[in-house]
Amino acid sequence: MNAALRKDAYAVAAGPCGAARMAVAGQDVHLRPSGALWLEAAQTLVVADLHFEKGSAYAARGQLLPPYDTGETLRRLEAEIAATSPARLVLLGDSFHDGGALGRISGRDVERLVAIARACALVWIVGNHDKAGPGGLPGQVVDEIRVGALVLRHEPQPGVQPGETAGHLHPSARISALGRSVRRRCFITDGQRVILPAFGAYAGGLNVRDPAFAGLFCRTPLVVALGPQRAQAVGWRSLLGE
Repeated sequence: MNAALRKDAYAVAAGPCGAARMAVAGQDVHLRPSGALWLEAAQTLVVADLHFEKGSAYAARGQLLPPYDTGETLRRLEAEIAATSPARLVLLGDSFHDGGALGRISGRDVERLVAIARACALVWIVGNHDKAGPGGLPGQVVDEIRVGALVLRHEPQPGVQPGETAGHLHPSARISALGRSVRRRCFITDGQRVILPAFGAYAGGLNVRDPAFAGLFCRTPLVVALGPQRAQAVGWRSLLGE
């Protein structure tokens, strides 16, 4: 990689469109500022935890949120597809917030998903929130899929898992800099596996210093935080707990 930067012994380079470029299990990956993972060699775009219709699920329980999360998430996803022109799009599970989401999603948003499936091969990985899959929507439904050296699945598995590319945990980081702190969604990786941030507009985040992340990495992990224009590598010592 050209112009590689050293961050806690990780080789990270500036990629196109503000991405951070590095190797995971020896495979070149682009960690994009949107939270999407771009596998250029395989022409595969990967996103995690879209949580379509989370807003309508909360509204049904009396917690009123603006009902635009699915549309906004799709807008961001369409922008990533336009930027990368993938041959394949892999959704890493929890694409829908619950089992009733397909009954609440608007016809217009269904049409947008169908259009995405026409533009590229669409792969739905099943998550814990959407075990029944995408219903009658087009695409391949799987528990996991291998892309080169990477194994794409929803939930990180315990122990050493070279090549694992997962979501589920919604990693976020609280970063200390210049006497203040900021919170950002982030990727987290040890160079052998990578956990993607939640892509959904209303999906929350779990601090990477939470015990849920303990034991998943073979060395002190690297965080790549999402910013408006670029994804920024951040060393572990710059991170704060809640």
